[in-house]
This record gives sequence, C-alpha cells and structure tokens, in this order.
Amino acid sequence: MAKHHFTVIIEKDEDSKYVASVPALPGCHTQADNLNDLEARIQEAIKLCLEFRA
Repeated sequence: MAKHHFTVIIEKDEDSKYVASVPALPGCHTQADNLNDLEARIQEAIKLCLEFRA
C-alpha cells in the first residue's frame, strides 16, 4: 500500500473533545476524548476516505 502524508488539523471543541480534520480530504474528520484515541480514529478515517475515493 502506498504511503500518504496529510496535514491534520486538531482542535478542542466546546465540550472539551478533540476534533481532527484533514483539509485535503473534504468530509474526513473524527473526534475523541483524548489524543491517543484521536490518532487511531483519524488514521482509520483517512483510510476510509481514500477507499471511498478510489
């Protein structure tokens, strides 16, 4: 599988949840209570977004 590199924007929302989005992949975003979970979730979201676009 080819390696991809994407910029991921991480913010904290009003409920103190972490939110990650990938500007290069519109609609690719997720949220979690902590950064460890967020990292795993955004990797999965990127994978799904790339599969959907293929």
